[in-house]
Amino acid sequence: MKKNRRIFGGIFMVLLMIFFYAPIIYIIFFSFNSGGSLSRFDGFSIRWYEKMFRDRTMLDAIKYTVVIAILATLISTFVGTVTSIGLSKSGKVLRGVVEQVNQFPIMNPEIVTAIGLLMFFSALHVNKGFMTMLLAHIMFCIPYVILSIMPKLRSLDPNIAEAAMDLGATPWQAMTKVIVPQIMPGIISGALIAFTMSFDDFVISYFVTGNGVNNISIKVYSMSKRVNPSVYSLSTVVIVIITVALLLINLIQFLSERKNRIK
Repeated sequence: MKKNRRIFGGIFMVLLMIFFYAPIIYIIFFSFNSGGSLSRFDGFSIRWYEKMFRDRTMLDAIKYTVVIAILATLISTFVGTVTSIGLSKSGKVLRGVVEQVNQFPIMNPEIVTAIGLLMFFSALHVNKGFMTMLLAHIMFCIPYVILSIMPKLRSLDPNIAEAAMDLGATPWQAMTKVIVPQIMPGIISGALIAFTMSFDDFVISYFVTGNGVNNISIKVYSMSKRVNPSVYSLSTVVIVIITVALLLINLIQFLSERKNRIK
């Protein structure tokens, strides 16, 4: 009986992996198709990559997506980390209220948030473009960072900062040398979620953009109205960017843990 369960479990896992990764492999494979068909492979070619890199609008979309994702990740991670540490030292009532408010943007439908931001920027007579998209991405990324860091802070000894200061550390040293290293896994998780949310966002970006500022999601949406194999090339570039980012983050974390073990 147990053997049958293991066999069915293994088959289920294989089917699940195929379901998850087959579309990605399909996209990468057909991005090198010499023909214009999206279902028949006519031979190996990089013509669609050449076409993509000659298309200025596609390059701009990649540039805006990467720049906004990096900036939104850095700013939201910093703000979320500082806010989380401050909340951990706040009163129970204030902390509970802020945590409940923090969950509201996560639970709120994106379309409602997008319309709210559109009305907000319009009421302030702000020209929509790069800055409005960046501010919007920072806004919806911060709650995810806080949500990732708070459980790590709850698991810490509440007196660890005071103990560090009793041993001669300044408040800044206690935070950067003692608290931050302890919650680093939560910070990294929050940063990864923020990067993914910003890189992938379409609904909010579509409503707050303007002046020719488009990210990859908006560009792909505009291309989906007509069959264009360049979408596969663009999607493959996105996959490569995300894979490289994940590898770099995991490599940095591995080297940091190895350095700590050596010490």
